[in-house]
Amino acid sequence: MDCKKVFERFEDQNGFIKTIARPVIDISQKAALNRKGNVLYNSGDIEGAKRIFLTTGYSDGLARIGDYYKSQGRELDALRMYWIAPDKTKAEPIIIRLSALIQKIIHEEEDCFDV
Repeated sequence: MDCKKVFERFEDQNGFIKTIARPVIDISQKAALNRKGNVLYNSGDIEGAKRIFLTTGYSDGLARIGDYYKSQGRELDALRMYWIAPDKTKAEPIIIRLSALIQKIIHEEEDCFDV
């Protein structure tokens, strides 16, 4: 089976890009940015808060962004935030569901070839 073909239907979706380099921010700058991110989050500017939390690596903020995405049915985006946070407790249930889905897709693809 050509595994590449199995995943071609998902090409138009955003994938994961993981970077590990964060800008150097001193403690007082990081605290001020995290406070600003919390204000943005509480006012409903989720994407603005996300940018700040990604920059500072604020794990609690990233997990809250993940919770928001999950409540909106955006589980892949939620998983991305949980993974970066890192919050494995929240990431694992999504990973399990995605694994089951991928297994189902692979088995359906295999069944197509067994005709």
